[in-house]
Amino acid sequence: MSSKVIIIGSGVAGLATSIRLARKGYDVQVFEANSYPGGKLSAFKLGAYRFDAGPSLFTMPQFLEELFEICNENPEDYFEYSKKEIGCSYFWEDGTRLNAYDNQELFLSEVESVLGVSPKVLRDYLKKAKKKYDLTESIFLKQSLHKLKTFLNSETLKAILQIRTLELGKSLHQINLEQLKEPHLVQFFDRFATYNGSNPYQTPGIMSLIQHLENHFGTFVPKKGMESITSALFELAKRQGVIFHFNERVSKIVIDNQKSVGVKTNNAFYPADKVCSNMDIYPTYKQLLNKNSAPSKILEQERSSSAIIFYWGISREFSSLDLHNVFFSNDYEKEFKAIFEEKRVIDDPTVYVNITSKDIPSDAPEGCENWFVMINTPPDSGQGWNEIVELVRVNVLKKLSRILEVNLQDFIVEEDTLTPPLIQQKTGSHQGALYGSSSNAKMAAFLRHPNFSQQIKNLYFCGGSVHPGGGIPLCLLSAKIVSDQIPSKN
Repeated sequence: MSSKVIIIGSGVAGLATSIRLARKGYDVQVFEANSYPGGKLSAFKLGAYRFDAGPSLFTMPQFLEELFEICNENPEDYFEYSKKEIGCSYFWEDGTRLNAYDNQELFLSEVESVLGVSPKVLRDYLKKAKKKYDLTESIFLKQSLHKLKTFLNSETLKAILQIRTLELGKSLHQINLEQLKEPHLVQFFDRFATYNGSNPYQTPGIMSLIQHLENHFGTFVPKKGMESITSALFELAKRQGVIFHFNERVSKIVIDNQKSVGVKTNNAFYPADKVCSNMDIYPTYKQLLNKNSAPSKILEQERSSSAIIFYWGISREFSSLDLHNVFFSNDYEKEFKAIFEEKRVIDDPTVYVNITSKDIPSDAPEGCENWFVMINTPPDSGQGWNEIVELVRVNVLKKLSRILEVNLQDFIVEEDTLTPPLIQQKTGSHQGALYGSSSNAKMAAFLRHPNFSQQIKNLYFCGGSVHPGGGIPLCLLSAKIVSDQIPSKN
């Protein structure tokens, strides 16, 4: 006899959890407040232009493919993607241009040619990043940090014995400055802190392992856009018998005798043997578990950065740009101080431009491009976002027009905007933070909420606001960690 599992939220982690638990013999239902699956990983159209609404970086596709493989399906039959030759193109105000090639030798050659940095310096840096990843992968990414058995094995002992290698006592920026020295290259590698919404001047040196992930595994592009990740997992879940309830917001996780027994929506009470929340951990406690004691220290942690995103339909093509493009600010330290300490956006922010029509021509009319333009911001704490957006838009247009030597405003024919309050409204992310809590604290990896409740039996958590963190690969891993804690019914 199968047991019932209810999952709250159909973000990528919720979808992956539903697939894994259905394969283990559970009767799985997913409740979603929106009319569509995917959470941040969704898409929309402006006129003839298609846009991915949220995450634009696809790495480590093996975690996605594994979900098809455990269902005895060939992922190539349902999801197509290709590897990028250039992971990202970088632009500085002084005219410096750098392409981050997928091929490491090409990248080393590019850095030497453009920045004058010896390949040995960068190769040594990347080797150290790989060692950090190898030492911590099984501990931090693939298991619960909140189970004793995680620490009672030879791999954990090996990592503890080499803890100095993790460089927890220095910031990511300190490490980059000491090991790389060249200012452009330091800023290049500092940027990887933004992959989990953190500050390179605060986040610990262990975070250089993120550089290894992109440099080693590469960057990919789904042939039908990022939203096709959601579509592929949604259809896979349905083939496994998962039932979806859209436009049905969960209002309460029902607890009886310190055990989750189901959920309430505006429509009814739905009983369940186990409940897993894919909602942001903050509203999960504050809204759905409001009569139960919340882990205040975890919920009060500093939030990650948020973003202002402009979606622009551009009526021309730019041959100097690729899928991923970054236009750096002149004062990176000032930019991060503004975001995390002053809770504001500086006049010269770093600008990220994603153009999927470079690889998916149908995303824009012929001779045109669809620009996803993102600026890192503080999370929402009551700032006047309408005024901020107007000022940021002016400054971003000036910056891009100056570097690209064109009046960009003349080519914007479609436009929409996303702000931190709208991110919270659409996705439930507290204060619009993109990655839950930041990773600025030295022991941040240990401070994220576990994937299970330590007080309430049969209650679990997945997604970017809990262990192991934000971003598509880590969200998929959070689903695996939850699944591994629940015994099979088959």
